[in-house]
Amino acid sequence: MSTPASSVDKKQTHEEAVNVYETADVYNLEEQKSSSKWKDFCDTFKPYPFEELDPNLSEVEKTAIATARAPLNRSLKNRHLQMIAIGGSIGTGLFVGSGSALRTGGPAGVLIGWLLVGTMMYSTVQALGELAVTFPVSGAFVTYNTRFLDPSWGFAMAWNYALQWLVVLPLELVAASITINYWNSTINSDAWVCIFYVVISSINLFGIRGYGEAEFLFSIIKVIAIVGYIILGIVLVCGGGPHHQYIGGTYWQNPGAFAAGFKGVCTVFVTAAFSFAGTELCGLAAAETANPRKTLPSATKQVFWRIALFYIISLTLVGLLVPYNDTSLIGASSVDAAASPFVISITEAGISGLPSVINAVIMVAVLSVGNSAVFGCSRTLLALANAGQAPKIFGFVDRAGRPMVGIIATLIFGLLCFTAGSSFQETMFDWLLAISGLSSVFTWGSICGAHLRFRYALRYQGRTTDELSFTSQCGIYGSIYGVLLNFLILIAQFWVALYPIGDAPSANTFFQSYLAFPVIIFFYLIHKIWTRKWQMWIKVQDLDLDTGRREVDLDLLKQEIAEEKAFIASKPLYYRLYKFWC
Repeated sequence: MSTPASSVDKKQTHEEAVNVYETADVYNLEEQKSSSKWKDFCDTFKPYPFEELDPNLSEVEKTAIATARAPLNRSLKNRHLQMIAIGGSIGTGLFVGSGSALRTGGPAGVLIGWLLVGTMMYSTVQALGELAVTFPVSGAFVTYNTRFLDPSWGFAMAWNYALQWLVVLPLELVAASITINYWNSTINSDAWVCIFYVVISSINLFGIRGYGEAEFLFSIIKVIAIVGYIILGIVLVCGGGPHHQYIGGTYWQNPGAFAAGFKGVCTVFVTAAFSFAGTELCGLAAAETANPRKTLPSATKQVFWRIALFYIISLTLVGLLVPYNDTSLIGASSVDAAASPFVISITEAGISGLPSVINAVIMVAVLSVGNSAVFGCSRTLLALANAGQAPKIFGFVDRAGRPMVGIIATLIFGLLCFTAGSSFQETMFDWLLAISGLSSVFTWGSICGAHLRFRYALRYQGRTTDELSFTSQCGIYGSIYGVLLNFLILIAQFWVALYPIGDAPSANTFFQSYLAFPVIIFFYLIHKIWTRKWQMWIKVQDLDLDTGRREVDLDLLKQEIAEEKAFIASKPLYYRLYKFWC
C-alpha cells in the first residue's frame, strides 16, 4: 500500500526538528567564543531557545515532533549505555529481594521465576532496541505508547513510569541508610541519608555525562562483585570453603526444591520483575547517545549475557548454598543487608571480612539505582511536558541539555528520604514500594505492544524492515511472548496479593502488592474524560513512521544497511556469531 500523502509534510517537519540541533550547535559555538568561562557556566542554566509548535497539530503529532527536537546533550558513548542498563537493574532486587523469593519459592522456584522473566525481558529489550534505534527521541518508550497505541494509554503509562522512579529515589536512599546499620546502628540514619542525597544530587547536576560516568563506575564495582561471588560460590559448593564440606545439591533435597508449590513460584515473579526494573533505561537514554544506531544494538544484544551471567548463575549458587528455611531469611526487612542470601551464604561458610565487602557492594548498588531514579524520572517528566501531558515548566531544558526542572522536582520529592530516622519509616517504605512494585510489568508489556503496532503499520503502509538499521532478534513473536507473559505475571500477582501465603486476605496486603494497577486505571480514565476522545487505539493508517528519525534519507539508509550486512556475511563464522550476540 502506498505511503499516505501526509508523510511528505511529516518528513519536512522532521527535517526542521533535526535542524534544531545544527542551529543550536552554531549558537552555542558563538556564545563560547564571546564570553568568559564563568559566563559560559552561568549561561548553561538559561533555557534552550526553540520555536513554538503549531497549535493546530494533534496531540500525537505534537508528541512526535516535540520529543524529536528535545535539545538533550548527546554525549553518551557505548560503554556508558551498556553500564546504564546494568546499573539501573542490579540493586536490592537481586542482592536482597532474592532472599524473600528464596524463602517463599525455594531454589527451583527462584530459577523458574527469574528464567521466565529474564527471557521476557530479553524479548522486550530487543523490541525496545528496534524502536529506539529507529526513533531515538526524548522519552523513548514512554512516548511510543502515545504514538503507536493510544494517547490516553501513553499518558497513563508515562505517569506510571515517572511515579515509579519518583518514589524509588527516597526508597533507595532509605535503603542505603539501612545497609549502614550492618556496621553501625548507633548513628542517626538521617545523617547517612544526607550524605547520599548530596552525592546523587551532585552527580545529576553535572548533566548526562556525569550520570554516565557515575553509572560506569558503580556498575563496574557491581560486576566485579558478582563475578567474584560466582567464583567463590562454585568453590564453596564443591567443598573448598573453610569447613571443607561438600554441599552440592543437598539443600535441593532437604528442605527441598520448592517452598510452597505453584503458589510459591507465583510469588517469585514480582520480585524477579522488580530486580530487572531499570534494564529499559538504555532505551530512555537513546536521545542522549552520540550514535544510537551503532551503540544501542550492541547494548541491546548484550542484555542476554547480563541475564545469563549476573542473575541465573549467581541465583543458582545462592539456592545451592542457602536453604529456603534458613532463619536469617525470615522476618527481615526487604532492604536489610543481613537478609541478603549473598551475605548469608558467605557468613555461614565461615569466611570473615567478605560479608562486609558484599554489604558495601549492596550499598553501591542501592545508590546506583537511586542515581538512575533521578535520570529516569526527569527524562519522563520532560517527555510528558513535550507531549502536553504535564505542566510546561517540566519541559525546561537548559543550554547544557539538562532537564533542570525535572531534576529539581525529583530531588525535592526525594527529601522524603529524611523520614529514615522517624518511627513511621517502615510504613512509608512499604507504601512507596507498593507504588513502584508492578510498574515495570506494565511498562514492558506496553513496549512490546508498541513494537507490534509499529511492525503492523510498517506492513500496512507497504514498507519493510529493510529500512530499519536494527531489527529485534526475537521479531514479532518475541513481543507477543512479552505481552502474554506480562499479562500472566499480573494474574499471578493478583492471586498471591488477594490470598497471600501464610496470611489471611486483607485490603492492606492486597493494595501493598497491587497498588500500581488502580493508579494506572486512574490516570487512563482522567485523560479520557479530559480529552473526551473515547477511541481505544490510533488507526493504523494514522500512525507516524517518520518523525523522530535521525536518518531522513531512507534510500541512503537502506543502501548503508545492505552494505553492512554484506560486509558481515563476508567474514568468518566466529565473527558473524560475535556480531549476532554482541
